[in-house]
Amino acid sequence: MPSSPQHAAAPASADHRSPTSGAGPAACPWCGRPTDDVVQTGARRVCCRGCGVQLTWPWPDAAELDHAYADWYRPEGGRFSGPGDAILRVTRGSTAWTVDRIAPDGVVIDVGAGDGHLLDALHRRGREAIGLERDADTTARPDLRDDALDELERPDGGAAAVVLWHVIEHLPEPRQAVREAARLLRPGGVLVLACPNADSRQARSFGDRWLAWDQPRHLVHFTPRALEDGLRAEGFEVRRRGHLRAGQSVFCALHGLVGRVPYAGDLYDAIRQPEARQTPLSGPRRALTAAVAGALLPLAALAAAGEALEGRGASIYLEAVRTGATPTSEPHAR
Repeated sequence: MPSSPQHAAAPASADHRSPTSGAGPAACPWCGRPTDDVVQTGARRVCCRGCGVQLTWPWPDAAELDHAYADWYRPEGGRFSGPGDAILRVTRGSTAWTVDRIAPDGVVIDVGAGDGHLLDALHRRGREAIGLERDADTTARPDLRDDALDELERPDGGAAAVVLWHVIEHLPEPRQAVREAARLLRPGGVLVLACPNADSRQARSFGDRWLAWDQPRHLVHFTPRALEDGLRAEGFEVRRRGHLRAGQSVFCALHGLVGRVPYAGDLYDAIRQPEARQTPLSGPRRALTAAVAGALLPLAALAAAGEALEGRGASIYLEAVRTGATPTSEPHAR
């Protein structure tokens, strides 16, 4: 790879068609380079020539995002059939052990806290924690706040940790979010971050059908190199990195494999409650999809483990410490 993110090349598989001019932000929301020379990489993705992140393009407008996050996406009765929601609670809460172990004393801020599973797990460990969530019911849960990061006051002495768990890819201004995390953290405080890996074997293999593109909800698609370069520029030191810990790798591999089997349905829709599905799915087709998934699960697990060992796993996991150093970047002109 190039020695500088300012000269990062587009992925080798890039399609060099010219994307529609003006179909997204004028500058890359990660590195600030103008987007007038982005490279088409997929049906709805372009690559920034400055840092190598991919952007959803055309960029969704407010109406499209409102539909993408409407009640069907996260209904009150739960998203998943069977034990799915219970498994999600356990996996989301399991991050509390890591955060509690690596962070200094003090409050933990969970950005995109959802139903508060991580907050609950942190409270059980004796940690003070607050969560930020869009349209949060702050009456039912006083530890949830319907605030953006830049609206949050810095805790006395600074926060011990900020968690961006599969959140940064949803944000229209991810670099600003990292900057706000640095503002909120004390020196020595920890940023715990996970997101999909746009440079993974899965992303290359499944192309536009890869589940973790999740468009239009995911706006910015990161590579490990681009993500770490940006964190360092904002005064963070990456202490630990990985792939499997960030979750989703096996399921994304399984989803892609099932999608290649004739007549099988969309696995993600198949495991969701009827009211939470993006497209209807008949009972027989759902049963076929489940059977195919069961048969392919060992292969998906093996593939996910192999790509993680290679350093090309489907998800990126980073632990970064705020060093107290002055950031080397300037806020992007918008």
